[in-house]
Amino acid sequence: MTEQAPLLQVSHLSMVFGGLKALHDLELEVGEGEIVALIGPNGAGKTTFFNCLTGVYTPTAGDIWLTRSGQTPARLNGLLPNRITEKGLARTFQNIRLFPEMTVLENVMIGCHCRHRAGILGAILRGPATRAEEKMIVARSYAILQQLRIEQHANDLAKSLPYGVQRTLEIARALATEPVILLLDEPAAGLNPKETSELDALILQIRERYRVSIVLIEHDMKLVMSLSDRIYVMDYGERIAQGTPGEIRNNQAVITAYLGEDDA
Repeated sequence: MTEQAPLLQVSHLSMVFGGLKALHDLELEVGEGEIVALIGPNGAGKTTFFNCLTGVYTPTAGDIWLTRSGQTPARLNGLLPNRITEKGLARTFQNIRLFPEMTVLENVMIGCHCRHRAGILGAILRGPATRAEEKMIVARSYAILQQLRIEQHANDLAKSLPYGVQRTLEIARALATEPVILLLDEPAAGLNPKETSELDALILQIRERYRVSIVLIEHDMKLVMSLSDRIYVMDYGERIAQGTPGEIRNNQAVITAYLGEDDA
């Protein structure tokens, strides 16, 4: 971990649904420029954790702090999802959530909404400042498509895209919000080996080009081990291990969580 304060600091986070402890006393940090993976068996609580980070759920206990460079640390607990996005946390979803009847370019433009300054009155009156801002948003959205190499689909409807391109488009829309941390929920799900290899390279390029930290939930261990600076392992809502890929690969607690104990 770097010596400077982490961008994201999660302390003693718990989430209880009725009598079920989905998360229990979870702690996690993400430093500037890091790629951090969150792994664990199905039902370990990984997506619940992302939902707590992004305001879908309000945690039962604990704290989530985001420290953007030059700004006062922000406590994210209890904020609405759009406010959390404004603070600098953006995500993709395990099940792709695009606007299928809108074009690729329009989907990315929507991601710019949290940085839009015109407001309702400006949208109605459409003065010079509003029109200039709209042109800027179109140009910026198209530039993101170019950087992710899907600009040829700019005018296609999102629903018409191949599955792998839809995955890339969802990342593009998240980047349009200008995040400091990008949360990727199983970005390789449904991709073939060639697409997964391309995703590996894309994530590294995104970190360098956009200077973002990345947290990913992923079951593809080859991708996780290739990309990650550090890995957190969850099981039954708790963190059971953390470390570098090399440390995690040989951790007995991790092997047990994935493969189970031999009762013999």
